[in-house]
Amino acid sequence: MLAPFAVRSFRFQWPADLSTSWGIEMENLVLGWYVLVETGSVVLLTVFWALQYLGTLLAPLFGMAGDRLGHRRVLCAMRASYAVLAAVLATLSCTGALTPLYAMLVTTASGLIRTSDQGMRNALVADTMPGDRLMATMGLSRTTSDSARIAGSLAGAGLFAAFGMGPVYAVITAFYATGFLLTLGVARSRPHPPEARRPSLWRDLRDGLAYVWDTPASLAAMLLAFLVNLTAFPLTGGLLAYVARDVYHIDQTGLGTLVASFALGSLCGSIAVSLAGRVIRPARVMIVFAAAWYGLLLVFAYMPGPASGRLMLMFAGVAQSLSLVPMSVMLLHGAGARYRGRVMGVRMMAIYGVPLGLLAAGGLIEHFGFAATASLYCLGGLFLTLLIALRWRTALWPLDSPANAR
Repeated sequence: MLAPFAVRSFRFQWPADLSTSWGIEMENLVLGWYVLVETGSVVLLTVFWALQYLGTLLAPLFGMAGDRLGHRRVLCAMRASYAVLAAVLATLSCTGALTPLYAMLVTTASGLIRTSDQGMRNALVADTMPGDRLMATMGLSRTTSDSARIAGSLAGAGLFAAFGMGPVYAVITAFYATGFLLTLGVARSRPHPPEARRPSLWRDLRDGLAYVWDTPASLAAMLLAFLVNLTAFPLTGGLLAYVARDVYHIDQTGLGTLVASFALGSLCGSIAVSLAGRVIRPARVMIVFAAAWYGLLLVFAYMPGPASGRLMLMFAGVAQSLSLVPMSVMLLHGAGARYRGRVMGVRMMAIYGVPLGLLAAGGLIEHFGFAATASLYCLGGLFLTLLIALRWRTALWPLDSPANAR
């Protein structure tokens, strides 16, 4: 599991990703709770979370920029911008000028950039690691965001309750700045051969989309990624603040424990992938655990209290990692160096399902309640997952298919 640390570049990238993830998770929890308390509206809460995903439409452009300029260079520029925007919110908060409107405006600016961070991380890992270590490295890399959701959410909730917004945002800014500085130590991407370069950005984008469309396993993975972002992630992301306050009647510290429970499960799943990387059949594992994820979220929707809810969230987190990490490895293996950034950019576009799912959930919850809305999302998601598995079964299920290559 620790073999990836033998590569010097990864010894810089892992703590850089960890520091950035701490900042992201603290900021998500603090701002989400702030907007819900200040406005008292679940609809505005879902609008706030949806604004963070506007950048999914720009993700292919970041992927193309990474392929052309180097993934490290683009990721450094992105992380510098996180620190600047967090410093703006820290200043507004310390001067008493922060309002929900300003929070949403800065969130919109951040969302145009930050959504592509995970895809750029993955592409940079694939650039700098040997192919036979990719599954183990991806699992280990994923522990940065999973562990940050545990510690970052708990720390953010505790600092917010004890000191208020200003000091918390000073800490968030420091985490982003540290992530930027450490990213500078990551190895530069290997240059692409001249024939891989394209004179036109539009040609680059068209080639990336055409590759995904013409590769059955990649197309199925993209559709599944969009589906889980539309119907699964809203239940364990933006809507957890509503569950904490209006379903379980707990405060922001209790919200932190719900977020941390899901993240703890995700961390366990990521560690399992890292340990078992050489025996995992990516496409099969992706489908099986996506179905399990929906089943566990359906049970979570009917848990009577926060204790049982935390337990179900932890199990759902395990299933989530066991589905999504193999998905990323399968896409990276298939894309190769030429299409790696563009495929990860298209993969990040699938995250656009999150704002759509959140906005729809806000109205549905107001009319039908959380449990009924969650049931609709889980049952619909499970049905469509099985439909994807059936439609592309010849590309996803045989043990000798490229999508299941170890």
